[in-house]
Amino acid sequence: MPKRILEMTALEVSRLRVEGSHAVGGVSGLYLRIEGGSRTWVLRYVHMRQRRRMGLGSYPGVTLAAAREAARAALGLRDAGIDPIKSRQDEREAARLAAAQRLEFDKAADAFITEHESTWRNAKHAQQWRNTLATYASPHFGQLSVSEIEQSHVLRALAPIWKTKTETATRVRGRIEQVLDWATAHGHRTGPNPARWRGQLEHILANPEKVAPVKHRAAVPVDDLPAAYLQITAVGGQSARALCFLILTAVRSGEVRGMVWSEVDLDAALWVIPAERMKANREHRVPLSRQAVALLRIQEAAREELVEHVFPSNRKGPLSDMAFTTLMRRHKLAAVPHGFRSTFRDWAGETTHHPRDAVELCLAHSIDTKTEAAYRRGDMLEKRAAIMQEWADYAARTT
Repeated sequence: MPKRILEMTALEVSRLRVEGSHAVGGVSGLYLRIEGGSRTWVLRYVHMRQRRRMGLGSYPGVTLAAAREAARAALGLRDAGIDPIKSRQDEREAARLAAAQRLEFDKAADAFITEHESTWRNAKHAQQWRNTLATYASPHFGQLSVSEIEQSHVLRALAPIWKTKTETATRVRGRIEQVLDWATAHGHRTGPNPARWRGQLEHILANPEKVAPVKHRAAVPVDDLPAAYLQITAVGGQSARALCFLILTAVRSGEVRGMVWSEVDLDAALWVIPAERMKANREHRVPLSRQAVALLRIQEAAREELVEHVFPSNRKGPLSDMAFTTLMRRHKLAAVPHGFRSTFRDWAGETTHHPRDAVELCLAHSIDTKTEAAYRRGDMLEKRAAIMQEWADYAARTT
């Protein structure tokens, strides 16, 4: 008959000093190992016919009662056919992987922006992302793991500004959604995106278009365009000539301000804007009307050596992004530069019979893929040239 081990008390364990392994009783196989001044708990057991030794921590950090509880739990696993040591190793590895996968929202946002900013045309775009997320999202869940973020967290960020700063709030929501989608794709979270609008937040937050209706950019009415064009030509100066060119070509402000001579073929009456300067990141060919070519001939005649920009500023670089707006305000033109594209669209739709797709291509807008492909294989440039000449004849008419 095996020798019965008496169950030691906590006081008796505290008095143990002799080096070696001391069975403390209470749980089969539990020992206090004393060696070289250190005292550690050891559980001896047999699993799959193999003798095993499992450390349970140091004494007195781990008390006698805690050691017995840990030993009973380990033996329970052993009795269920699970090796306690292997189970503990698996738990530690799972915890290590969880910690490695844990990614705070602020860090995820920074990683997302860093990964995508090279594809954004405007350098200010990345800074706007960082500023809005730092201001509106970070205080609420910036330090949370992306895997822990729920709809309630997103609402805490959006609800206070949804009705007072609606446009900003909608942008913040979209940016949070993209960051969390990125985190999901990289394996840092699972489940639905709590910032998604369709099917989720649309049922909680008011429709932003009803809270703050979209205000379209002010445009010069079609009937008033010739007078406005004449008024601008009378101003003189680089900004005025560049604005006239913008009107004649119906392009965006930045595309004119960044225009360089290497993009222009005056003999072919063609301006090719490279993809990296276009909003849609696709090359855009602009057919030039006679009026547009004449204006560029004047610029070419006055061009200074080594100046690359067609409409240079006083510093010989591109005009500032406020050049056109300032000019229009100074001369009391109740519109914005981008509004001339709307004027062109209204003119084409209301006073001409040109195909809608052709007009949209003049504005470098995306259209149906099959239609666009067919046009690009054919003579669409010539059709657009006819539209732009007709537009220039209307805008720059003298009577």
